[in-house]
Amino acid sequence: MTGLEEWFASGERVRIVLPDQRAYQLFCRVEGSGAWVTLVHGFPTCSWDWAGIADALKAEHRLLMPDLLGFGDSDKPRGHRYALVEQADAIEALWRHYGIEATSLVAHDIGGSVAQELLARQLEQRLAVRLTRVVFLNSALYAAISRPRPIQKLLASALVGPVLSKVVTERLFTRNLAAVFSRAHPLTRAIGHDYWMTYQRRTSEGQMHRLLQYIPERQLHRVRWEEALERTGVPLHFVWGMQDPVSGKPVADVIQQRLPNAELLALDDAGHYPHLEVPERVGPAVVAALRAPL
Repeated sequence: MTGLEEWFASGERVRIVLPDQRAYQLFCRVEGSGAWVTLVHGFPTCSWDWAGIADALKAEHRLLMPDLLGFGDSDKPRGHRYALVEQADAIEALWRHYGIEATSLVAHDIGGSVAQELLARQLEQRLAVRLTRVVFLNSALYAAISRPRPIQKLLASALVGPVLSKVVTERLFTRNLAAVFSRAHPLTRAIGHDYWMTYQRRTSEGQMHRLLQYIPERQLHRVRWEEALERTGVPLHFVWGMQDPVSGKPVADVIQQRLPNAELLALDDAGHYPHLEVPERVGPAVVAALRAPL
């Protein structure tokens, strides 16, 4: 697995312009050859999440692995109001930069919500790029079923969040990240420390409360995003850690009820980060999903 600093050193920062004409630099790593696959990471991590499965995918695909705005080595504008809809705009801007006309998506956590927004835009015939298939890893795709951590709810609140965000320490950060890993495959201290360093990269501002505004945003767009899943003609696949306390078995059960024709691989011993916990199983599973007939 590629180390964190090597990961950042071998990528590039790309200038994008959003629909409101604001410009930002996003870190991107591109590997492999073949049909494009865009991998969208979750909260509170970065594109390094994919290091354990990139080798399995890049033999047959060209991988676009960005850090979302506010994460990893991408810009973290001071005082910014982050939104998942804006993250979808940023992904579209990256597609324009790289001249991408069609791509599959692999998405985890908030990346799953970004994928839902992009699927909704495709249904509404306002997406310039053609989505060929989507592979979801643990995400709050049905917001009413997902269970955010108590600390996340506090940080997302308008009253408590800005104060609490200023006192987020490495210990608090890593403890809450570790809490969503399975007992069988726990987060190591070294990996937790590296993710803390990515959170602090390019900023001295405590911005956790700003990044967590996706919690109310999911409620705002819940109906449209759920309809996008259930009405799309894009093939959907799910690789799911069932020990995830946030979006594990209860969300998987709803997926199977409401999307009975979709393929769902249940990983009974994995938590919220199956691609970090059991990459030796997730990599081949994603490859198989991308190979499946359209």
